[in-house]
Amino acid sequence: MPYVNIRVAGKLSKIQKEAICQGVTEVIVRETAKPAESILIFIDELDHENIAKGGTLLQAPK
Repeated sequence: MPYVNIRVAGKLSKIQKEAICQGVTEVIVRETAKPAESILIFIDELDHENIAKGGTLLQAPK
């Protein structure tokens, strides 16, 4: 059973999450011939202050 974990800084809308899940599922089905029902996708939405790049915490977009 394939599973995918996607981590993003900030929040996504439900529509964005649905589109991402559909697209990722399509690619995995096409490339692995696994059934779509077997693919699990987890989306982790993280606060910007919990992610650092180059030693500096990310800033939330304004």
